[in-house]
Amino acid sequence: MSAAETKQTRDPEAPKGRPTPKRSEARGPRRSMASTPMNRKDAVKRQREARRADMAKQREALASGDERYLPARDKGPVRRLARDFVDSRFSVAEFFLPMAVVILVLSMLPSLQLKNISLVLWLVVILLIIVDSIGVAVRLKKRLRERYPDEPKRGAVAYALMRTLQMRRMRLPKPQVARGEKP
Repeated sequence: MSAAETKQTRDPEAPKGRPTPKRSEARGPRRSMASTPMNRKDAVKRQREARRADMAKQREALASGDERYLPARDKGPVRRLARDFVDSRFSVAEFFLPMAVVILVLSMLPSLQLKNISLVLWLVVILLIIVDSIGVAVRLKKRLRERYPDEPKRGAVAYALMRTLQMRRMRLPKPQVARGEKP
């Protein structure tokens, strides 16, 4: 046999002109690259660290308004318009908590007149919040239909109304527009 005959011809199925590696040879480098944990404890630890990193990114995005890392409930142009719409105006609902504290203090005083006043104030505050919420919902729906006629708008109004219940400083994602500014 000559040297040319002993040399094998290339197998057309083999990658890059060499014989197919054995399973143990192919698995070795892959396993070291993946660096999978050897036990359950390490796997849980890695998952926890990854979750912490993701949550840190989300917290940072909520503070800065970065759309890429926002949670799914806050993403998208429809939700952004709803946020900006609420943040650009005053609403009665955002002052509910401070008013509730004042009304609660009035209702605990011994005077019967102050207790009656506190009951009337509860009624007035609740009615104002309902009327204001209806107004916000109607105007927001109209604005959403004008700007995003083809986008899915499901839940955007409820999202905006829940945002009105929070005091402006406590809202997440942080408000990106000033009061009085047109969204």
